[in-house]
Amino acid sequence: MAEKLVKGPIPHAGTGAANPRQPGRIKRFQPAMAKPIYVLNGPNLNLLGTREPEVYGRETLDDLRIRCERKAAALGFPVTFRQSNHEGELVAWIQEARTEGAGLIVNAGAFTHTSIALLDALLACTVPCVEVHLSNIFAREPFRHHSYISKAVKGVICGFGATGYELAIEALASTLAPAKAK
Repeated sequence: MAEKLVKGPIPHAGTGAANPRQPGRIKRFQPAMAKPIYVLNGPNLNLLGTREPEVYGRETLDDLRIRCERKAAALGFPVTFRQSNHEGELVAWIQEARTEGAGLIVNAGAFTHTSIALLDALLACTVPCVEVHLSNIFAREPFRHHSYISKAVKGVICGFGATGYELAIEALASTLAPAKAK
């Protein structure tokens, strides 16, 4: 885990008070908070639990958020979890993840099959990215078989329902572990 320098007196053992034998400002180290894993969700994912539950399952978007937060916390990462029905907003969040995030998980929904703008944003993204789909897009209608964004991500997980998000978090955490240990 990364460390940050914190200035101040070293607390006296067991009391929390400054050690009188070491006056002045002494340098000590505390672990820095890990950057979050961004989880971005595209159009219609706000309707999870009610829209085609036979395809997408009965869990809501909030249920997915809770699953992601729990899995990421167990692996030492916070989560920034967002959803938008607007392509430009997703592009802006991908750009934000470049500097503010440790990694990125994206379920672009229908934009997966249509958006060159998301592809371009992901190609410019410098953190590892994973594409996730609740359903197996290759077992559905032919127009869903092509993903524009797959070219820009480290891996694709599809067909495992909500568990796919947890698998993506595990994959990112294992990819980020060597960088975290430095």
